Amino acid sequence: MVFVFTFYDLTLTERIFSSSALFKSKSFFDWRAHKNVQVGVKWLLWVCSRCSASFRQMAALARRGASLQPLSNMSVYGPVVKIHPVVLASISDSYERRNEGASRVIGTILGTIDKHSIEVTNCFSVPHNESEDEVAVDMEFAKNMYELHKRVSPTEVIVGWYATGFDITEHSVLIHEYYSREATNPIHLTVDTALQSGKMNIRAYVSAQMGVPGKTVGVMFTPLSVKYVYYDTERIGVDLLQRIRLATNRTKGLTSDLSQVGGAAARVQDMLATVLAYIEDVLSGKVTADNSVGRFLMDLVNKVPTISAEDFENMLNSNINDLLMVTYLSNLTQAQIALNEKLLLL
Repeated sequence: MVFVFTFYDLTLTERIFSSSALFKSKSFFDWRAHKNVQVGVKWLLWVCSRCSASFRQMAALARRGASLQPLSNMSVYGPVVKIHPVVLASISDSYERRNEGASRVIGTILGTIDKHSIEVTNCFSVPHNESEDEVAVDMEFAKNMYELHKRVSPTEVIVGWYATGFDITEHSVLIHEYYSREATNPIHLTVDTALQSGKMNIRAYVSAQMGVPGKTVGVMFTPLSVKYVYYDTERIGVDLLQRIRLATNRTKGLTSDLSQVGGAAARVQDMLATVLAYIEDVLSGKVTADNSVGRFLMDLVNKVPTISAEDFENMLNSNINDLLMVTYLSNLTQAQIALNEKLLLL
């Protein structure tokens, strides 16, 4: 298990934030990370395992000044980050609409914080300019957008920020310091919109300051577990995107209510067939029984109400009649409104 620490000169960082000459305006912060900052950057590798080839490889990367990435098998601590599809869609849209010459986009992520999880439900992009030597972020725009979001969704708070790309750079550390003032323990979300590995890798990190009191202070980014969740309304959009993923014209209209009910019934039938096949394999001895699966199936069966086929048919017909009556009344109301409008014109 390897932790990678990046240590920055705190005195230089404070000068960057406090120097009024670096402010383009009251609402536009300009943080400059000069090339000579790299001289003060120190890499410290804390190896909690036996010295191996991984340690020698990472040490060689550190000597060359390469950008170190967390190992995929690194232990993960902290809350679980739950991400909704609308957040990924918004980030992808912001990346596609980025300014010419911009290498990445950043933004604020909103959501709710639970005891053991952080649920990311919304986000918005924040204008910024970035080069090799400096980065400028419009923080006033971020504050105004957050105030507008609070009017619509008061329960959503700032939980961190996102950036497209795969690396955590020196500029990311500076931006993360600002969001640390807006939220407690903000998370940093990286979205690989360039699809470097063939898919959109999404990673979440939380930072912690490390170092000796009165000496150089560093920042440690620890990866968190990422889980994808969705509301029922979001599931409809995700299913639609999956259907048009391989379509030639890339467009497809919404299906009718009856088609959606039929598709849902077909999926339920397929899942029941899978469950029955698993049960038959367990009874025949082909598959080893899993107690957790058995308990889940027992809970599922107990939730099904005991009802005869005749009673179910009567209940279904009654609901259909109610639905037809509501539809008839709606059409009658529309006809009455149209007739009233024509009478008023006479």
